[in-house]
Amino acid sequence: MKPEELRSASVEELEGKVEELRRELFNLRLQHSMGQLENPARLRLLRRDIARVKTIIAEKERGS
Repeated sequence: MKPEELRSASVEELEGKVEELRRELFNLRLQHSMGQLENPARLRLLRRDIARVKTIIAEKERGS
C-alpha cells in the first residue's frame, strides 16, 4: 500500500480501510494460532499498513 494512494483518500475512507485491515489481521492471527497460516510475514505487513493509514489520518486531522 503506497502512501501516495492513501493521502488522496478522505478520512472516512481511511478509517474504513483501518477497520478492513484490522479484520484481516484478526483472521490471520486466528489462522496463525491454529497453525494454518501460510505466510507469517503477512502479519507484520498488515500491522505496518495499519500504522501507515493511522499516521496519514492523524496528518489530515492536524491539517498538515
